[in-house]
Amino acid sequence: MQNSNSPLRVLYDGGCPLCRREIAHYQRLTPRRPLDWIDIDGDPSACESLDITRESAMARFHVIEGSQIHTGAEAFVVLWSALPGWSLLAALARGLRLIPVMERGYAWFAQRRWKKRCQDDRCAVI
Repeated sequence: MQNSNSPLRVLYDGGCPLCRREIAHYQRLTPRRPLDWIDIDGDPSACESLDITRESAMARFHVIEGSQIHTGAEAFVVLWSALPGWSLLAALARGLRLIPVMERGYAWFAQRRWKKRCQDDRCAVI
């Protein structure tokens, strides 16, 4: 883990109702370290400065920690580590080595969300 005082940059799809509700829940919490919330639907150009394609960011959840890019289940665990109440779940996921199992579930969900959300080039760079 990198410097806990540097902000985590959390990329999320603000156009996805489920994603928006989940992020809103996290945003109501007082984080243990700074968090920068980046709505890639609301600001399609946000990915350009992060060296991540918008398509990649729309396809999988991303959390950037310093120069390290976390995606999928690992990204959730990194985010949870910074949130009260969720940090215990993050520690359990790491300690019990559950991230690969979580990743399989996340990959299944993300693929279906991508197909539903990104039909007809709705996720293409504008």
